[in-house]
Amino acid sequence: MNFSSWPPGLPHDLVVPQTSLYFNLEVAAARYPERPAIIYYDSVISYRELKRQVDALAGFLQQRCGVAKGDRVALYAQNSPQFVIAYYAILRADAVVVPINPMNLHDELKHIIKDSGSTVIVFDQALAANVTPLISGGIVQHAIAATYSDYLTTPTDLPVPEAVSAPRAPIDGALAWSDALAAQLKPSAHSAGASDYAVIPYTSGTTGEPKGCTHTHASVMHTAVCAVEWVRMAKDGIALACLPMFHVTGMQNGMNSPIWLGGTMVIMTRWDKRCAAQLIARYKVTSWTAIPTMLMDFLNQPDLRGEELASLSVLSGGGAAMPKAVAERIESLWGIPYIEGYGMSETMAPTHINPPQAPKAQCLGLPICNTRAIIVDPVTLERVPLGDAGEVIVNGPQVLTGYWNNPAATAAAFVEVDGVRYLRTGDLAYEDEQGYFFMVDRVKRMINASGYKVWPAEVEALLYGHPAVQEACVIGYHDAHRGESVKALVVPRSGVQADAEHIIAWAREHMAAYKVPHAIEFVDSLPKTATGKVQWRALQEQENARAHAAAH
Repeated sequence: MNFSSWPPGLPHDLVVPQTSLYFNLEVAAARYPERPAIIYYDSVISYRELKRQVDALAGFLQQRCGVAKGDRVALYAQNSPQFVIAYYAILRADAVVVPINPMNLHDELKHIIKDSGSTVIVFDQALAANVTPLISGGIVQHAIAATYSDYLTTPTDLPVPEAVSAPRAPIDGALAWSDALAAQLKPSAHSAGASDYAVIPYTSGTTGEPKGCTHTHASVMHTAVCAVEWVRMAKDGIALACLPMFHVTGMQNGMNSPIWLGGTMVIMTRWDKRCAAQLIARYKVTSWTAIPTMLMDFLNQPDLRGEELASLSVLSGGGAAMPKAVAERIESLWGIPYIEGYGMSETMAPTHINPPQAPKAQCLGLPICNTRAIIVDPVTLERVPLGDAGEVIVNGPQVLTGYWNNPAATAAAFVEVDGVRYLRTGDLAYEDEQGYFFMVDRVKRMINASGYKVWPAEVEALLYGHPAVQEACVIGYHDAHRGESVKALVVPRSGVQADAEHIIAWAREHMAAYKVPHAIEFVDSLPKTATGKVQWRALQEQENARAHAAAH
């Protein structure tokens, strides 16, 4: 590996604590008992109080819900104090957190509950309709309903979402969160360690049923610690937590890393660009992890002023390449670069991050501490020459142990190269001479246009250079002459005249002819996952269905 651009002073192999994640909270509460751990729409919870509530809920889980070491407990909620408290209470009870996307409906929820063997669930009361059939059907034995407004203890002028301000609603078969805490039950001695399971996040299920990624306290600890050491985050840092915590990026950057540091989490339940700007200015937020689509929306505010946001020292993210024009606006506003990284649920967030002192645009970055990444031919698994594209495979302490209760999927996910066990990512990239990795696309996303390989992500990145393009998603469509051709679904920028023929003509001047979209479709919005990634598979499937219907 090339270390010429490595962050100064950071060891290549980082030694992280060999303890449970809960111990991080215990240490922070002992060191900084009165420091705000959570700020929630102007209401504050100190580290002392956070630990007290975590311990009380852990005692309830053990004594009233029968939770024992290694049991899985489902957490089906949005970003909130309750998410943080429940997550750490489950760990304090020596159990395993199963975080579930709150956008999942009943059938998706049921699959994960049954697959993980969770018989206890902590959930957002607004999601009761998806949970109560599981209670009445005996699939879930104990349910605790969280009401976000319980934690609005201070009047605020911030725009509070309805989901947060809603009053408590009784739910058949479920216990109110406040009653669980009021029992004030004490947990037994904490015994979970680094090698025990801590969390099982489920994949998005885009290639079949969602699979549970088994992570130990050690694998979660590695990226929680390494990510903040990589960017030299301050010990008294203040993080804006607006990416969903059920997903590994929001979980690590918005919760586990700040708790490791003893920092403050400024939590948003729902994304609201104006509220985000107010929170950054009001609480002098120092770090923010945001995906490109979120930042594009945030920057689309006419009254943004750099001085209001000057406290930010670390702005990071990933999930998709940051368009150059957006990155330049960020740098002009804040005077800091957007630090792109790369990771997945299987690796508990990052395997790669750009070095803060020498980031490259539209780049995954360097493999982080203790992490090996190589690029191989996806068919032969032979290493490819430097600069050539191939599949990224990774090895490191943050890699999952396997898929829960799914040995076949586990076996298919790992390969051995030169005696080292690597995880297959399914992503295509190339490595430059300085060791930086650049994404090409997903292995399964290639468009074959007259024998030429077209990578949609590359075309999308180029299209963002057109002034009329707010967002773009590139898919393949059936072409009688070329077999397959390139189509772009475009969300036009407000106030800018958008014309399909003009965009196609512009594209011919900015990319190779075989990459140029032959069709432009304007749409009001693009479907996205809860983590803000464009659901290109859904759009591709719709296009394929249209082509099939037309042919028959």
